Amino acid sequence: MTSEATADVYDRLGEALDSSSLTWRTYGGRPAFSGPARTVRCFRDNAIVKELLNSPGDGLVLVVDGGGSIESALCGDLIAKAAADNGWAGVVINGAVRDTQVLATLPIGIVALGSNPRKSAKDGAGEIDVPVTFGGATFTPGATVWADPDGVLVERR
Repeated sequence: MTSEATADVYDRLGEALDSSSLTWRTYGGRPAFSGPARTVRCFRDNAIVKELLNSPGDGLVLVVDGGGSIESALCGDLIAKAAADNGWAGVVINGAVRDTQVLATLPIGIVALGSNPRKSAKDGAGEIDVPVTFGGATFTPGATVWADPDGVLVERR
């Protein structure tokens, strides 16, 4: 599946969109992706991320607000493989990933701020399907998200 380039989406929809001003890095094997958002807010704890990505994705994009921390990874190869196997279109992580060489081989879109081999906690702390804001963009559950090497867009709601 391919996704419309974010520059083209912005040219078409303009001010109906928020554009995240963070510096994103592309990690997944699918560099462009889009779909309706599910959201998670967590900090250095990926239990909720793992739980959601191990459930049916049906073309959704999981938007994870990890508070911008790159002190530990919120997604690695096993979680990303489960997400791909479960039909998620992609993952946007305001935080870090790990296992980057494997992530690049998986048929899923993944963008994050950076990488760190350190594992995160698994306590289950966090919130699901709440609005999250980072880089000047607010992501609400159900809003369409577009991501590619140029950046991340979300429809305003």
